[in-house]
Amino acid sequence: MAARGARDRAGTTPRASSLLLCLVLLLALSAAAEAAEEATPSGVFEVRRKFTRHGGGGEGHLSALREHDGRRHGRLLAAVDLPLGGSGLATGTGLYFTRIGIGTPAKGYYVQVDTGSDILWVNCVSCDGCPRKSNLGIELTMYDPRGSGSGQLVTCDQDFCVENYGGVLPTCTTSSPCQYSITYGDGSSTAGFFITDFLQYNQVTGDGQTTPANASVTFGCGAKLGGDLGSSNLALDGILGFGQSNSSMLSQLAAAGKVQKKFAHCLDTVNGGGIFAIGNVVQPKVKTTPLVPNMPHYNVNLKGIDVGSTTLQLPTDTFDSSNSKGTIIDSGTTLAYVPEVVYTSMMAAVFDKHKDISLQKSQDFDCFQYSGSVDDGFPVITFRFEGDVSLTVSPHDYLFQNGKNLYCVGFQNGGLQSKDAKNMVLLGDLVLSNKLVLYDLENQVIGWTDYNCSSSIKMNDEKTGSTYTVNAHNLSSGCEFQWHKSLLLLLATTVISYLML
Repeated sequence: MAARGARDRAGTTPRASSLLLCLVLLLALSAAAEAAEEATPSGVFEVRRKFTRHGGGGEGHLSALREHDGRRHGRLLAAVDLPLGGSGLATGTGLYFTRIGIGTPAKGYYVQVDTGSDILWVNCVSCDGCPRKSNLGIELTMYDPRGSGSGQLVTCDQDFCVENYGGVLPTCTTSSPCQYSITYGDGSSTAGFFITDFLQYNQVTGDGQTTPANASVTFGCGAKLGGDLGSSNLALDGILGFGQSNSSMLSQLAAAGKVQKKFAHCLDTVNGGGIFAIGNVVQPKVKTTPLVPNMPHYNVNLKGIDVGSTTLQLPTDTFDSSNSKGTIIDSGTTLAYVPEVVYTSMMAAVFDKHKDISLQKSQDFDCFQYSGSVDDGFPVITFRFEGDVSLTVSPHDYLFQNGKNLYCVGFQNGGLQSKDAKNMVLLGDLVLSNKLVLYDLENQVIGWTDYNCSSSIKMNDEKTGSTYTVNAHNLSSGCEFQWHKSLLLLLATTVISYLML
């Protein structure tokens, strides 16, 4: 974990004039087999959501949500053997995944899109323990360094390896690969070596106008997987991380002066659709709160919680930041977790006007029968952060329907989690949906605002000073999608004009 504190070692490179890039990522919960059969255009990637949060999925659905977060938290809180300036936060069953192009000629790889992990890694040929098939119905692809005309092995004496290890390793010899090894808290593991190759995307040259382009990035080539990562259940080709470490794709491009170290996401749970953008978002305006320094994740200072007009009376040290306490913003977590003292106080305030409601357990969720409108019958919950920044959660977001007139509470009692997680506040997709969430790593702040995620945002082109509109769309042609089953993700990036290497 301590290695994460070195994430800014590469420093800040002055940015040259730039263009606006856009990776168009189509998120859909259409059948995986159908999407696997349909080739996507250059730089346009179909992305799917593994879980829907609503929709009456029953006991099995609730169990899947909890299992997903349980695996993720075991890894999120674990010590990691990866001296790369990163925590190695990976998810065995991430919430969203996309198909990216790597190599020359480019081949497609299905990878998880995750704000909580750092490096981009994909499974490689001759991998020991890597899944050969996926229950998602997608065709898995192994990266072959020899099959790409632009792939190059990263050796242990090259800058990427030396900088991230803090020096040349004693065991390093000429031509030896730069290796990585990660062991997660749930027993899963990945190990391999680093490769530099081209990542494929579309470059935006104006409103709705794109041209194919690529950028050179260093990523992990997985040679061995263990535990859940090697299971065919929900298996993917790898992970695309948007963490803070120097080894992340975002940090690499920023250190090279190609992008601003800023990104934002907006996930729509009402109409479907959404946006994921890298670069300078100028509309909507977002009020920000500082990130806690030298922490391995996106930690923030939570000051208090209001349920309706009632401020929860909690011990003064409830939200202190430390290795075992604090508040983490993590879009890869499905639900939201609070310490037991917070959960007990919060639920008492939520149901204060409903003394007649009887809670029943369903897969460790607190559920109840209710026939009215939850937005009319229950209070808004507001999280208050440093800098007078608040995050509001509507009843229809924290109370999800799980059958006819049956609702379950999305907030989870941390007391039922592992001992390492029980005192932490972890705010996931439950509270982040229908908000534009902005991560400004250059200024070490994060912020959000309620937003229509099926509309559009505006981004600044540094070269011309122009502002471009980046739209979100739904996948609807030829398909019928239910609520929260489709999402168009636009990954817009500001880069210098000499992007092509």
